[in-house]
Amino acid sequence: MKPAAANVGEEVENQIKNDVFYDVILYTVVLLQYGSLVIFLLTIFEHSGFELMGQIISMGILCGTFGINVGHELGHRKSRFEQFLAKSLLLTSLYTHFFIEHNKGHHAHVASDQDPSTAALGQSIYSFWPQTVFGTYVKAWKISGAELKKKDLGFVNPSNEMLVFTIVQIAFIASIGIYCGLTTLICFLFSATIGALLLETVNYIEHYGLVRKRNLNGNLERVLPKHSWNSNHLLGRLMLFELSRHSDHHYLASRKYQILRHHDDAPQMPTGYPGMIVLALFPPIWFRVMNRQLKKYEGIISA
Repeated sequence: MKPAAANVGEEVENQIKNDVFYDVILYTVVLLQYGSLVIFLLTIFEHSGFELMGQIISMGILCGTFGINVGHELGHRKSRFEQFLAKSLLLTSLYTHFFIEHNKGHHAHVASDQDPSTAALGQSIYSFWPQTVFGTYVKAWKISGAELKKKDLGFVNPSNEMLVFTIVQIAFIASIGIYCGLTTLICFLFSATIGALLLETVNYIEHYGLVRKRNLNGNLERVLPKHSWNSNHLLGRLMLFELSRHSDHHYLASRKYQILRHHDDAPQMPTGYPGMIVLALFPPIWFRVMNRQLKKYEGIISA
């Protein structure tokens, strides 16, 4: 299927920008995710072998696509209700720190050495995973601590979001262990890990090798479409709620998913997200393809 680079016209964009239908889809995903999780927890003990493995992987994919991806979209919204839904979805992957670090860290430092979610040129996915998983978690605590210090508040305080997230996640894990048993809990932890690694693999393919320049004062240049890899392949766009139009998302993070745009000056992935994710798992092939792709856009990126 060929990439679809066309943007909707201004009139259509204005019509769908505030169309509640697109919000209802996201809200429905919250119900579907928790419904799927309940079914998973109540039926996982009925399976073994390949069936068990398939159920764990399937739940893991839902944790990454529904849980974190839709949580990411809702996390950029301003209403407390939608932010609550975002945190609720992230909880299903035990990745609530993403709410803090992504919005207040990643978007500010993307395509720089200050961003643990940006992979350097020549860095493999297997080196990137520990960097981003642990790096973003630590950075979320630092961001939360800096905000407390700015408000002159102590560590034990309801305003300490990371502390609240930690308590909620521990309670969530404990509840599953108590009511569903240790085996079910272990299966859930595997699924949550798959969801988290799926997200971080997406981060890898979205920013690999791209670097923002610094001015004479050492400050990073403004985030532009050229600082994220973009994909207009329809399968990835449909599966991930337009996340693959990532260049526009970073250029204007407040833009809702249904009106994200294609930019001619954004570097384009050679295939859609599903293909890129598989490609990333084979570093020699990945480097051969993507390093060549980087050279193709070298003039745009370095401009």
